[in-house]
Amino acid sequence: MIAKAPSSKARRLPKRATPKPKVARLKSSSDPVAPELVLLSRTKGTPDRGGGPGGEAWKIEVGGQRAGIVFINQIDEPPVGRHASIQIYLNKPNQGRHIGRVAYRKACEASSYDEIYAHMRKSNLASRRAAEEAGFEVDLRPGAAQLLMRWTRKP
Repeated sequence: MIAKAPSSKARRLPKRATPKPKVARLKSSSDPVAPELVLLSRTKGTPDRGGGPGGEAWKIEVGGQRAGIVFINQIDEPPVGRHASIQIYLNKPNQGRHIGRVAYRKACEASSYDEIYAHMRKSNLASRRAAEEAGFEVDLRPGAAQLLMRWTRKP
């Protein structure tokens, strides 16, 4: 097999600068919501979203309007093993209004579990802040690919 010799030509420069993509920053159109206005109503869920064995699911409502869903699934993943894992999804217009932190807390308190874990990307600062405000603490267990946070019921 014959190897190609490196090209002596210099790399061609572009004729105009390539624009950098703008960083998307969602600005909420409304102020933060008062915690007493965030209501959770239990729902059946789907097999992947709180409807499976050991799962629980709640619709998140604010002012009579659906704002998202929060659910808990039983999963078996390292490094924790079998555990309750919470996830939350908020509709775009409701993000940044402190609804997530209230929904995390209310769902954990309404659940049948005494210990709940949240898995999230390490770069997801909004979810981390919401979970911390809800009482979750960072779990620095070795072997976790994502940020792992744990909520424990207080007696």
